[in-house]
Amino acid sequence: MSDVFADLVGQDEAVVELRRAAAAAAAVLRAGAADRAPALLTAGAADSAGPAGAADSLGPAGAAASGGVDPSAGMTHAWIFTGPPGSGRSVAARAFAAALQCVHGTGCGECPGCRTTMGGTHADVRLVVPEGLSIGVGEMRALVLRAASTPSGGRWQVVVIEDADRLTEAAGNALLKAIEEPPPRTVFLLCAPSTHPDDISVTIRSRCRVVPLRQPPADAVAEVLVRRDGIAPDVAQWAAAAAQGHVGRARRLARDPEARKRREAVLAVPRRLTGVGAAFDAASALIEAAEAEAEASVTDADTTERAALETALGAGGTGRGAAGAMRGAAGQLKELEKRQKSRATRAQRDALDRALVDLAGFYRDALTMALRAPVAPVHTDTAALAGAGAQKWDAEGSLRRLEAVLACRAAIEANVKPRIAVEAMMLALWKG
Repeated sequence: MSDVFADLVGQDEAVVELRRAAAAAAAVLRAGAADRAPALLTAGAADSAGPAGAADSLGPAGAAASGGVDPSAGMTHAWIFTGPPGSGRSVAARAFAAALQCVHGTGCGECPGCRTTMGGTHADVRLVVPEGLSIGVGEMRALVLRAASTPSGGRWQVVVIEDADRLTEAAGNALLKAIEEPPPRTVFLLCAPSTHPDDISVTIRSRCRVVPLRQPPADAVAEVLVRRDGIAPDVAQWAAAAAQGHVGRARRLARDPEARKRREAVLAVPRRLTGVGAAFDAASALIEAAEAEAEASVTDADTTERAALETALGAGGTGRGAAGAMRGAAGQLKELEKRQKSRATRAQRDALDRALVDLAGFYRDALTMALRAPVAPVHTDTAALAGAGAQKWDAEGSLRRLEAVLACRAAIEANVKPRIAVEAMMLALWKG
């Protein structure tokens, strides 16, 4: 296994910052400063605007004990990783968690702490990956309670919250209390698109150190696909460009024929918009494709979860009281169905969003061609179609169509019914 930061593509500045913080955290432990950790870490969060904002996070004693570790990169107890989709927010958070658990304090990738953290089995690393539309207060309270325990491995309790922008208001308040009064050796790592109040509350933001990530360049994504996944260089380069720097989406396009077929269907939409009826037909096809993709992605998990719960509740049992136990389990089964429905809705919206990103890339290509901008197209295989569109619509028409796709994404994010949002978008694309 390579260094834990090896898969964090195109984020050299962030990697340097995280390495220094992990080294500072290891220095605190080596100096036997565990009893001082709460005060030292909290001091670092008070002024957390960026790398300079954490200048005193170890304090003079911590800096002296660190054996030459740069105090301006000191450790703090709460972090926010921000960046556009595909920038590697969750990858950075997991890699940093592994570096904190590394026996060498470097994220070597070889020690048990690194391996178990990256494998998702470390006892002191709690990973929250929301499957539904939001993260509720009950889940957050339980997580905070567990995170307050002493690390079993003697290093740090690490809580990684992916998609922290999905925290409900009550869940955010529960997390805020834990961040304001952090347990002795607990570190919170939050992932969110930005630090805008719509994504993360101002009070939580003010107590965290922010690590901004950027969209990685296509060449860097292609290099990772070739090195890590063994994908042919030409396929990797195409997939990286088509995915617009999103590493996960690029891997999916390069390895999954079904994903490529879905993308081709989406990019055929501009040719299909010949009238009002065609616009509604295209909207229905896009929604139905997203629903089918979502159903395929969650069906197996749903079936496995239900079977496991029914078995735990005594399904199939013939002993005394087995039938009564199942009758009393209706509430638990109903709660499971509610969670699964929320997960299916999230999967459908994610699938639809991927389609909208591809469609936005097409109209972006048309706009850049209309403006004769010296940039490479996102979708090289539909460049000719985008060029024809650029001549027909000109720059203003291309821009209006691009804005219609982006407006549809924003509407769905704001909980507008997807079918209504997509139908409105298709009509806007047809009218121009």
